Amino acid sequence: MAEALRSRKLREKTYREQALKMYPWLCAGCGREFSGKKLQELTVHHKDHNHDNNPPDGSNWELLCLYCHDNEHERFSVADAYGEIKPGDTREPPSTYSPFAALETLLKKKK
Repeated sequence: MAEALRSRKLREKTYREQALKMYPWLCAGCGREFSGKKLQELTVHHKDHNHDNNPPDGSNWELLCLYCHDNEHERFSVADAYGEIKPGDTREPPSTYSPFAALETLLKKKK
């Protein structure tokens, strides 16, 4: 277990360092700037929520402050609880009913 935690910390450190070199030190959610000791409050968020998907171009990452990162994950878990579409999901529309489909026909009958 300890080895798995150490491995995870090393992996996180690697992609975090890469992301901090690639992107400006701004939160993509709220736009706050970070530097110095406050830089530790800037986190790397995986857009597809897969922490093993770390492409070298950083296309699956965005920098978020602790608050925006927590908010993003909370939104994801709420969407999951309600069965809403998550990143990468596709789904049929919930209904194909169109209440005004025959409106023109109904209006013509009244004349």
